[in-house]
Amino acid sequence: MTKFLLAVHVLAAIVAIGPVTVAASMFPPAARKALAEPRDEQARSTVRLLHRICRVYATVGVVVPVFGFATASAMGVLGDTWLIVSIALTALAAVVLAALVLPRQTAIVEGIWHDSGVPDPRATVRLAMFTGVFNLLWATVTILMIIRPGSTTGA
Repeated sequence: MTKFLLAVHVLAAIVAIGPVTVAASMFPPAARKALAEPRDEQARSTVRLLHRICRVYATVGVVVPVFGFATASAMGVLGDTWLIVSIALTALAAVVLAALVLPRQTAIVEGIWHDSGVPDPRATVRLAMFTGVFNLLWATVTILMIIRPGSTTGA
């Protein structure tokens, strides 16, 4: 059962978190292009699509910690420091995504798509910074999951 839970956890992380990190990273430059060329329908559509990918896969990404907890419980490592740090970083990444990245993307999409006051192009710079923090948090969690400090598996 542990192997099954771990496989689902890893696959969910790849399938759900991977697209969010890529789409979120692509969003700021795509938004800058759409802001620079407001009549470019393809640029506007790209921004909207990237935002939709981020929203949908962020929602799907909820299964990652669910299966992570199940896997950790089955492995008997719920109290291990590396896992507690990973859980805290995962929670922080979720907060950054939900409170700092997605709302800023929404504001930019609405400003570009509905022509309701074109957002300040500097907003994309701040968004890129928050997206970088989100991606760095996930990279750190991934590294912790791979090397598992203190693990006796030799990994």
